[in-house]
Amino acid sequence: MKDRLNHPNYLAHLGRDIPAGLVVFLVALPLCLGISLASGAPLFAGIITGIVGGLVVSWLSGSQLSVSGPAAGLTVIVLNGIHTLQSYEAFLLAVVLAGVIQVALGFIKAGVIGLYFPSSVIKGMLAAIGLILILKQIPHFIGADDDFFGEMNFFQPDGRTTFSELTHAFSAINQGALIIGVISLLILILWDNDRLKRIKFFRLVPGALIVVLASIAINAFFLGAMPELGITGRHLVNLPIFNSLSDLGGELRHPDFSQFTNPSLYVVAFTIAIIASLETLLSVEAVDKLDPHKRRTHTNRELLAQGAGNVVAGMIGGIPMTAVIVRSSANVAAGGETKVSSFVHGIFLLLSVLLLSSFMNQIPLSALAAVLLVVGYKLTKPVLYKAQLKLGYEQFIPFIVTIVAILFTDLLIGICVGLSVGIFFILKANYKSPYFYHKEEHQEKEVIRLKLSEHVSFLNKASVIITLDQIPENSHVIIDGENSQYIDYDVLEAIQEFKKTAHERDITVEVRNVKEVQVMEMH
Repeated sequence: MKDRLNHPNYLAHLGRDIPAGLVVFLVALPLCLGISLASGAPLFAGIITGIVGGLVVSWLSGSQLSVSGPAAGLTVIVLNGIHTLQSYEAFLLAVVLAGVIQVALGFIKAGVIGLYFPSSVIKGMLAAIGLILILKQIPHFIGADDDFFGEMNFFQPDGRTTFSELTHAFSAINQGALIIGVISLLILILWDNDRLKRIKFFRLVPGALIVVLASIAINAFFLGAMPELGITGRHLVNLPIFNSLSDLGGELRHPDFSQFTNPSLYVVAFTIAIIASLETLLSVEAVDKLDPHKRRTHTNRELLAQGAGNVVAGMIGGIPMTAVIVRSSANVAAGGETKVSSFVHGIFLLLSVLLLSSFMNQIPLSALAAVLLVVGYKLTKPVLYKAQLKLGYEQFIPFIVTIVAILFTDLLIGICVGLSVGIFFILKANYKSPYFYHKEEHQEKEVIRLKLSEHVSFLNKASVIITLDQIPENSHVIIDGENSQYIDYDVLEAIQEFKKTAHERDITVEVRNVKEVQVMEMH
């Protein structure tokens, strides 16, 4: 049963995965372009990385729901790397070497570090990304498109901040963009209505597709009948147009292998590898929490997949990639079930540059902003804050600190700050052996007893999760907390998630003297 979860029947889920892949594509397209622009790389480089992430990394990865592509968190690193190495071709060699380093990290099993991030920090990261999406998309939603679509940092190259950008945006409203944005948002809200979801059409056809088609039609009407409301220029998607495969080939760039003797090359490559790996591990940990089936990603395999993806992307002119939470959460929200949805998004990216560039360039950015506003809201719902508050200050404070730090700095700095606060609370508890493991042979089922120790802290989370993951099928598991004075919430959550999905591996679970916790799910 566990094997069926990790290797599902992909054909059986096509009805959900193909529409989800389309939604992810609609979210990914402008982000790929925007991140390239912010990174000082050729505009097409982000599309190349998105295509490689979809077509290559999706199948190499062990994750069924994560989506890989260019990451906003790497923009500064890419920008500085190109400047340091003084040519884009030299930088491409650094990307290839970074991929090789990631593959090496996978082989030495460095992926386990992802299990040592507290649940409160991961949830804070998701909530912060939701807030950033909302704050960053409001200017595009109302037609103030001075900054690139997909920019995520608080401090911006033009000297403004996230909040001052909002003030500026409301002084530069584009009426046509605002009208299309509002109509798009209303369509998405309507599409998400539980009553309408009972109708098969509304379940099969993604609201984002309707938004794109409707926004193009409305803008065409504006241009013809009400030119003052028509949207043109920077308010639309801006994708390179290729008339032939030779045009596409002319856009591909290749590494400059003569730079192997440049010491700066290795500094840039190592920096990319470490930061990209950390972002990837955090993202897949977050996506695993969003997964309705609570499947766990093999983190070492993920590092191998990301490394291979960066080698391929670097060889043909792409910027570095990571597993990315915005596109991954959009995948979950759209109903994706397997890695086919990520693969489909890669196909759509490829087809879009080969066949549909002119059509895609008619999509108003305000319509895409509406899609991301809804994704952002689902990541940072008020119920999440209430749930964390009920868990006590040990969970709530790291959660809030992570959100605030990410909002006012960037993703990686914010996570480090949140993690530091989380560690402070973790160190207040001791970290003795978390359980006593005893196996008994019975005629019908193998009985495994896990007797939890007196204090079970977050530092024991990885050990507990790995032990539960390795429990054989067709077993009866008894988890006993009779002797426990303290069990950390993250461990309780891990036990609850195991209990919820154990039946899929024909495992029966008996939990004694361990309180139940509510596991947050995304709908």
